[in-house]
Amino acid sequence: MASPRLETYCCPNRDAATQLVMTFQPKVFCGVCIGSASVSLLLTILQLLPKKGQSPRKMPKASSSATILLLISACDILGGLGMIFRSSVWLGFPGFIANISVANGTDVWPSAFCVGSAMWIQLLYSAGFWWLFCYAVDSYLVVRRSAGLSTIVLYHMMTWGLAALLCVEGVALLYYPSLSSCENGLEHAVPHYITTYVPLLLVLVVNPILFRRTVSAVASLLKGRQGIYTENERRLGMEIQIRFFKIMLVFVICWSSNIINESLLFYLEMQPDINEIPLKNIRNAALITWIIMGVLNPMQGFLFTLAFYGWTGWRVDLKWQKGEIPWESMSSSTAGENAFPSPVNYQSNIHDSKKISTTDSQQTDEAISMLSEGNTSGDDRLARSSPIYQGW
Repeated sequence: MASPRLETYCCPNRDAATQLVMTFQPKVFCGVCIGSASVSLLLTILQLLPKKGQSPRKMPKASSSATILLLISACDILGGLGMIFRSSVWLGFPGFIANISVANGTDVWPSAFCVGSAMWIQLLYSAGFWWLFCYAVDSYLVVRRSAGLSTIVLYHMMTWGLAALLCVEGVALLYYPSLSSCENGLEHAVPHYITTYVPLLLVLVVNPILFRRTVSAVASLLKGRQGIYTENERRLGMEIQIRFFKIMLVFVICWSSNIINESLLFYLEMQPDINEIPLKNIRNAALITWIIMGVLNPMQGFLFTLAFYGWTGWRVDLKWQKGEIPWESMSSSTAGENAFPSPVNYQSNIHDSKKISTTDSQQTDEAISMLSEGNTSGDDRLARSSPIYQGW
C-alpha cells in the first residue's frame, strides 16, 4: 500500500506510531499486500487486453480522456509491481530488512532499498492521483469546448512534474540533514505527510465539483442539440453521471482508510506515551486500518478498470491484429500520437451515417462522444440510439 510511513520507517529515529504499524505482524501484512497487488495486477491486465469477438482495429489518435484513463491504469500497475517487489524482499530476506536504518550501520543497501522502494510506490500513486484530477479537468474543458490539441502535453508536464516535485521535496525534508541522522520531532515529518496527501485530498474535494459541473454542462448540450430533451438524452446524461460516480466511489473506497489511519497515527504521535491503556482502542483501530490499506490500495487498479470500461470478459484474443477502422471525427481534446489497443468497444467507432448540419452540432457530438468512451453493452446501444449520435 501507499503510505508516508514507508519512508518514515527508513529513519533510525522513527517515531513510535510508525514503529507500531510497521512492526505489527510484518509477515502477515506483506503477504496481504502481495496477494492483493497480484490479484489486482492480473485482473487489470486482463481487463485491458483485447477480447475475442471484437473486430480488428487500428487505434486512432486517442482523445485525451482515453489516454488519461490508460495512464491511470499504467500508474496503478507500476505501483502494484512496486508493492509486490518491496513486500517480497521483506518476506524473503529478513536479515537484509533487519539492517534498515540501524544507527551507525555500515551497509547502505538496506536503507537504499527502503527509501527507493517507498519513493517508487509514492511517486506512481501520486501521479495516478494527478492524472485522475486531469481527467476531471479535461472532461469539464471538453464540454465547455476550451480544450485544445496540446492539452495532453500540459497534463503530462503537470502530472509528472508535480508528482516528482512533491515526492522529492517531502523526502528531502524528512531525511534532512541525512538519512542516518534524521531530525526527530513531529513538526519535521509534517511537510512530508502534507506533500503525500495533497493530491489525494485534491481529488476527493475538487473532482466531485468538476464532475458535477460537467454533468450539468452535458445536460445543457443535450438539450441544445435537438432543442428538446428526450428520454434517450436523459438516459445518456445519467449514464455519464453514473460513470463519474463509479470513479469517485472506487477512489473513496480505496483511500478513505489511509486518511483514517493517518489521523489516528497523528493523534498517537502527539501523546507522550502511545502505550498507555486509555489509548488501546485507538492503537487497535490504527492497526486494523493499516491492514485494510494493504488490501484496498492495490485493488484500485482493477476497480478503476471496472468503473472505466465495465467487465470486458475472460476471452482474451492473443491473435489480435491491428487493422484499419474509419475515424472521421476527432475529439476537441486529442492526444498527439498516443496509441493503445482499446479493451472495449469505444463509441468513437460509430460509422458516419448522416452529415452534421452545423459546426456547433458537430462539436457537441464530439464532446459527448469523448465522455462516453469506454462504455459497453447496454450503455453502448443506448448511446447509439440517442439523437446525439444520429448526425454521425
